[in-house]
Amino acid sequence: MLRRSAIAVFLLAASCVFFLSSAPAQTAPSRALNPQPLRQALVSLNTAIAVPGYESELSSSLADAFQSFHPVTDNLGDVIITFGSGSPRRLIVAPLDEPGFVVSGITPDGYLRVQRLPQFGLPPVFNQLYAAQPVEVRIASGKWINGVVAGLSVHLQPGRSNAPKSSDLDNMYVDIGASSAEEVRRAGVDILSPVALDCTTMDLSSQFVAGPAVGDRFGAIALAQAISQIDPAKVKGTLAFAFVVQQHTGARGLQRILTTIPADELIYVGALSPGAPVVGVENMRRAPRREPGSGVLLGLEGTNGVLSGLPADLYQLASNSNIPISTDYSSELLPRSYLPLPAFPDRWAHLGIAVAWPDTPVQEIATSDLAQLVSLLINYANGSKPAAPKASTVPASASPPTPSSAKPLPVSEILHILTQTYGVSGKEGPVREQVERLLPSWASPDTDDAGNLILQVGTAPAGTKSPRILVVAHLDEIGFTVKSISKDGRLEVASDEGEDLSFYLGHPALVHSANGDHSAIMELPPNWERPDFAWPENDASAAFRVDVGARSPAEAARLGIQPGDTVTIPKLYRPLLGARANARSFDDRVGDAALISAVWSLGGPLQDRDVTFVWSTGEELGLVGASKLAKRLAAEGRAPDYVFAVDTFVSSDSPLESKRFADADLGRGFVVRAVDNSNIVSSALVGKVVKLARTEHIPVQYGVTGGGNDGAAFVRYGSVDIALGWPLRYSHSPAEVIDVRDADALAHIISVIARSW
Repeated sequence: MLRRSAIAVFLLAASCVFFLSSAPAQTAPSRALNPQPLRQALVSLNTAIAVPGYESELSSSLADAFQSFHPVTDNLGDVIITFGSGSPRRLIVAPLDEPGFVVSGITPDGYLRVQRLPQFGLPPVFNQLYAAQPVEVRIASGKWINGVVAGLSVHLQPGRSNAPKSSDLDNMYVDIGASSAEEVRRAGVDILSPVALDCTTMDLSSQFVAGPAVGDRFGAIALAQAISQIDPAKVKGTLAFAFVVQQHTGARGLQRILTTIPADELIYVGALSPGAPVVGVENMRRAPRREPGSGVLLGLEGTNGVLSGLPADLYQLASNSNIPISTDYSSELLPRSYLPLPAFPDRWAHLGIAVAWPDTPVQEIATSDLAQLVSLLINYANGSKPAAPKASTVPASASPPTPSSAKPLPVSEILHILTQTYGVSGKEGPVREQVERLLPSWASPDTDDAGNLILQVGTAPAGTKSPRILVVAHLDEIGFTVKSISKDGRLEVASDEGEDLSFYLGHPALVHSANGDHSAIMELPPNWERPDFAWPENDASAAFRVDVGARSPAEAARLGIQPGDTVTIPKLYRPLLGARANARSFDDRVGDAALISAVWSLGGPLQDRDVTFVWSTGEELGLVGASKLAKRLAAEGRAPDYVFAVDTFVSSDSPLESKRFADADLGRGFVVRAVDNSNIVSSALVGKVVKLARTEHIPVQYGVTGGGNDGAAFVRYGSVDIALGWPLRYSHSPAEVIDVRDADALAHIISVIARSW
């Protein structure tokens, strides 16, 4: 996933750039900032993450962006910008903060314990949607470093009873790659360090924007754009804009503003929120129900629909300006408190826009709604009608290193390239092409009719006693397949593979079609807001919905999307502390990289050795490519004597897992996968590999884990399967973590086996 330092957090993936790229207002404000410096200043807000109580970075960036307007920042972090003087005194307010976590403890083995902010009031699935996800942690210097939230490895759960529940904060651990509390503190992390999701903000078909803070931050974006376009000469009386903090934790910033800034009327610009339980409906709260694309919303607690005062005036102003506006339910802005609450002005209103999937990593708004909200605020401020905004694209992620066959690359760089290449089972072509580009020029692999990439690295003369050896790693990664397109333009997708749905549903996605990749979101299942919600089972008959921004089958077709296309979760190669790294699809890109690195170390074709390297297809679907290859080689009388299947050793090196098995530590070497669900390696052969590794001073471990491996497909034809791997935390999730030193050890032992087994 994209790091927050690579996406527009405050701008919500170009939302602020989206507006700042618009033409200036018809009457240029006499005190307005020059558009280009303002754009640059606001883009500098990319790195801001504003967990409640920790908004200072964002507040400072805002104050810097609008320094020509002489902003005032109070000691809570609220930022106030004022135009004019005298009466009437008008105030427009928007919140800055987003839900997140703060470090509340550090374990002796280097994991972070956390407390949520806010501690109450979010959907029951909120904690679960953080499980096995990339996050960022702020260190003492103010910089943010990479981490992941621990998740249960799916391969280790069969037969396990009473596994930890990810909804319980007691089971939330943040992994930054440290192995001790001392290492955590040396990195600059300590108690009270804020933690927030590291997620891509998605531009859906140029019509919608989705991301982890979209619903929390659209009001601040609207205020920023209004400030840049209003004409101070047209402001009557006093007009103040306030960006307030800690809205999620007691609305403390708003309470401060209501207490300290006199106002005749106030507009609060922010998300509409659910309120009290619905009478007669168990486990449901009354909530706003408009869909993105509904225009500007007026939030009302009452249900009679009768407008008066400022809401009525804003409704009329919008109607006169041809801005779509309607009413919807929203609960009170100030929570109950043991202290008397400050009073709102007699004239006040709550403006917002529809937010789908609120308080999730895929909060979604319509860009047209946001444009209309900005227009209404500018008209309210000075009566001038702004030009229509122009769309902008989401900033791209950093590119991986360019593949080269001129010289060997470090394993970490090979992994950077391979993990950021997508290839769901059955659609492995892009990964296969990358592997070919990464091989040395002397290597000339072939592709068989199953899509397997096959490289003969040694050919023994007829009658030789050299054993026939095959080393195999798989190309594919887990994902979903588009089965159909619904009448409302959503994609119906399913998977035959092993995913924990809570790691994927409710998160950003990519749809891979013939004409390119399309940003999307995986929608949550029905009733996700209920306290008794349970995740559905993932089986071939289950269908899940993906929103790519299309609202009809015709719109989806115009994007080039059709049944058979694949869907994955976006991913990045993210260095952690030391030699640790995070990326989705380390299973089995580490195996692929180890084979590539081993080929380079061989230096050329082997003499008097019969050795074949294979990058196989469809392993996640049931060893599809390996099975076809095993059958063909047996029919040709060339079944290998030994198959070294190179795949993940799913490790219990995590505080969530039982240490009863899969006990291999990250950073202590490659692993002989002696027992898994598909194969058992004899003790004698385990010992032979271990002895060979120790002779070559290669760090080695061995043990029992879950899952299967490609070598099992060859056993029925007479081959011996010796599975090798590396320790992996949090398998089949966006939070997969490895130690690159283990991948180096794996590449080393493969080259030794190729030469001497």
